[in-house]
Amino acid sequence: MKHLIIYAHPGPESLNSHLKQTLIEHLWDSGHEVVVRDLYQLNFSPVLSLEDMQGQRMGIVANDVRQEQEFIAWADHITFIYPIWWTGMPAIMKGFIDRVFSYGFAYRYDQGVQKGLLTGKQITVINTHGKSKAEYEEIGMDKALSLTSDKGIFTYCGLEINNHFFFDKADRPLPESIENWSDQIISTYKCNHYEK
Repeated sequence: MKHLIIYAHPGPESLNSHLKQTLIEHLWDSGHEVVVRDLYQLNFSPVLSLEDMQGQRMGIVANDVRQEQEFIAWADHITFIYPIWWTGMPAIMKGFIDRVFSYGFAYRYDQGVQKGLLTGKQITVINTHGKSKAEYEEIGMDKALSLTSDKGIFTYCGLEINNHFFFDKADRPLPESIENWSDQIISTYKCNHYEK
């Protein structure tokens, strides 16, 4: 399979980086094609400009956006890896969505009816956050995070979500937690029959 990893974290020694590398090695060892788009390393511009907005309606996108759309079109499976900051995506990831998931590429309206255009592609989302799972459940933040990203973005565009991981207390993770999370990530790809 063709796997695209869209990654957003500035720290090369971060937990997110470790989880990304774990997944890359597993996919390579399983014989898959893997492309990684590290948004910080690419210095991807997250700013949706007026020119971007006007162009989207005419099917015209900037070269950096077109390149990312080509990777998405190529992929069978897309994995998003990013931390939860201030109850949402890092700005660079949100800007990636704003610019790359454009009208006419990721969705459109047919006679007023919304239609996702990225059907036939599967995704996995891997998030880390500092709060505990219990704290997020108590205030409903767990459901809010799933609703705004999974329903509000990914399934809206026709993507099929295989799994959405929320790894909690990730600001000071225990070694056994990191091992457990790595195992969970690898297991979900095995369970979804991505092995050759």
